[in-house]
Amino acid sequence: MAMLPIPYVMRSHGLSAEASESSKLFTRSRRCNVIFNKLVLKPKTECLQLVKRIERIHCDRQNLKALATSNVSAVKTSEKLATYRFRTECGGRLKVEVKQRPKNKYGVYIELESLQLLVGKGELVMVWGLFAADSTSLMPLDSQLSSADGQCETRFVGGTVELDFEADLAPSYVSFLLKMDSDSESKFIRNHMNVNFTVPVGFGAGHPSPLGVSFLSDGSVNFAFFSRDVESVALCLYTEATAEKPALEIDLDPYINRSGDVWHALMYSSVPFVSYGYRCRGGVGNKDHHVLLDPYATAIEVLGLNQPRKWLGKLCVEPAFDWRGEVRPNLPMEKMIVYRLNVARFTGDKSSKLSGGIGGSFSALSEKLHHFEDLGVNAILLEPVFPFDEQNSPYFPCHFFSPASLYGPSGDPLNVAKSMKEMVKKLHARGIEVLLEVVFTHTGEAGALKEIDSSYNCNIQEGEGSKSRNALNCNHPIAQQLILESLRYWVTEFHIDGFCFINASSLTRGLHGKFLSRPPVVEAIALDPLLARVKIVADSWDPHDMEMKEVRFPHWQRWAEINSKFSTDVKNFLRGRGLISELATRLCGSGDLFLAGRGPAFSFNYVTRNAGLTLLDLVSFSSSSELESELSWNCGEEGATNKKVVLEMRLKQIRNLLFTLFVSLGVPMLNMGDECGQSTGGSPHYADRKPLDWNALGSGFGAQITQFVSFLSSLKMRRGDLLQRRSFLEEDNIEWHGKQQFPPRWDDPTCKFLAMTLKADAGLSYGDLFVAFNAAGQPEKVGLPPPADEETSWVLLVDTALPFPGFFSEEGLVGFDGNEAVTYEMKSHSCVLFEARRLSLS
Repeated sequence: MAMLPIPYVMRSHGLSAEASESSKLFTRSRRCNVIFNKLVLKPKTECLQLVKRIERIHCDRQNLKALATSNVSAVKTSEKLATYRFRTECGGRLKVEVKQRPKNKYGVYIELESLQLLVGKGELVMVWGLFAADSTSLMPLDSQLSSADGQCETRFVGGTVELDFEADLAPSYVSFLLKMDSDSESKFIRNHMNVNFTVPVGFGAGHPSPLGVSFLSDGSVNFAFFSRDVESVALCLYTEATAEKPALEIDLDPYINRSGDVWHALMYSSVPFVSYGYRCRGGVGNKDHHVLLDPYATAIEVLGLNQPRKWLGKLCVEPAFDWRGEVRPNLPMEKMIVYRLNVARFTGDKSSKLSGGIGGSFSALSEKLHHFEDLGVNAILLEPVFPFDEQNSPYFPCHFFSPASLYGPSGDPLNVAKSMKEMVKKLHARGIEVLLEVVFTHTGEAGALKEIDSSYNCNIQEGEGSKSRNALNCNHPIAQQLILESLRYWVTEFHIDGFCFINASSLTRGLHGKFLSRPPVVEAIALDPLLARVKIVADSWDPHDMEMKEVRFPHWQRWAEINSKFSTDVKNFLRGRGLISELATRLCGSGDLFLAGRGPAFSFNYVTRNAGLTLLDLVSFSSSSELESELSWNCGEEGATNKKVVLEMRLKQIRNLLFTLFVSLGVPMLNMGDECGQSTGGSPHYADRKPLDWNALGSGFGAQITQFVSFLSSLKMRRGDLLQRRSFLEEDNIEWHGKQQFPPRWDDPTCKFLAMTLKADAGLSYGDLFVAFNAAGQPEKVGLPPPADEETSWVLLVDTALPFPGFFSEEGLVGFDGNEAVTYEMKSHSCVLFEARRLSLS
């Protein structure tokens, strides 16, 4: 329908001189009140200079001026940013266009599209104001252009009004209503919902996807924030990183800036703001005085030293990283040898002798790559690197999309991220993969998502399977999306090679803690195409209870698992208490756990981990009731000792544990510090772990254990045909032996001896392997099976009972003649390894 001309003439409305003198200079936090149909300014205390232009309303934040015009000639040089159409309560239509003017100005063009019923009934006036925080908090504009009661009024001319704003006044909203003045009365016209018309200036509706902050090519910034429960959301913007209060709060209009449960906005420029957060009001358990961190922020800053900390997203474009020349190792899982470490503790001790104050950082880790090569490991598993409350452990993260500032130079989030990428690139250049431990089942108090939306959190109460008040409902679609987006981000931006999911048993549970046979998040991770080439490992260790939870983990033939049964059964057997059948199961790759489409490569084996006793303490402490679950044995005396017989036994047991770890099918995992005898004094608690002592690596103990681990790593790689397999050994490839070549007594708890022959396929350079374990307190004579043919002979490679450096050798131990020997006497509590080699090669 064509618009009829409305013959109105522009006229300015201003306050009296008395009102002008009481005005106060506007700051972003000043507010005005809207009372029904009137815009009422708060009292003002400072005079604003009168600046009036005849042709156009002109507003800038510096002088807070407001002028009006119906002149639209400038439209030709404007860029349209957004168009909004409204229905009025009386059935008419209104169009509002927001445009970008030259010199960073904004124009708001209001046009009457169908108000024919009002023609000839009076004079049409627009009553308007600006607000940022909410519609009851108007900005006080130039008082000379306001009516005596604080309202800004502008007449329509030709059915149009145009407002012009300096960039300093954006982002904000224009809130307006229409007033029809006749001889007898004034009638107010609002939108079809009987509220003021509201249009954003300097920012637009934005897009609900992707969540977080997106920097677009035209310089604009899109914000998207999920929250279903809250009644309103304010975008809080800061001009200083250290400011306690935001410089500007913009309430997001639910009719413009909300799609479903996602609140969103598009700022045409983020200048001069440096960080942001959200203030949510009216949610379940929400504290509206808190400014909340965007869960999807990829660069964050910490404000203040008080607890709880305030975390804000940083408004900055992350610089592109130069990945040119990088080649990801893409190791087959069965070929992996893993070293678990804590970034801060790995080089945090002064004994690391790193200059420049970089100790405990990603950069420092890059300087110690030779240590991984000395051990022969080809993958490192980093304890969680997410930001966390430093009064707690890294296993209680506060965020999922950025590395913690304490691991990088100067704490700057962009430099921290860059240093981590440089570390990954250097490790990849050495053929070493980087895996991350991740915690998605709960957060620290400072990172609790429950104030954002109840969908994130479980309804598990204290004593119902979780001690965390901030347990995440991982199988809710919203939490699942957060987890998947985080994993994808670390893979694409940091080139991470795999993830180990701490407290993975909780990933299998629903809202009220009930076990799910097909947990959606576990399935989604397994089938996600972007994650198809990375390792995914379930670790059911619970950092709350400091214990491993037993669970049948649904795997979709993709999930590997940290094998706690391996640790339990190996420690039990070597201290003389376990069944040989349990040891045999672990040696062969734990077929009881990894059948049904998986194989031994899905078993990540360990003896010690970063919680519980260290390797040295495992053979030094056992008297405390607190250590019963550790299955430790002090070898005859508790704690430190000078007794030679005890020390020799402890050293022998350490060798046995490491040897069993490497000759078993599966992925061996070493723990930082075990190679140099780190100790917590018998404490199993994570908090008592100390930084790695690099001086200890040069001690006699450190030297021999490092060399032994290097030998075992080399052996496992060289004999990958038998020790690194994706599938289980066939019956024809293995033969079991008991004492004196009798069949093993599998169910006899008194039997402490087990041997096996691993039979190599024909045509290989190296022949069979013979491995024997004696956990008894007395020697045992081992009958060696005859070699496969006359051209081969047994070569002794390892006897853990022999003194250093003669207890292992790649070429074969001196003093053993494989051509003549039929039996070999094993000492108590020892392990041996023989390899059949052709005589020309032995």
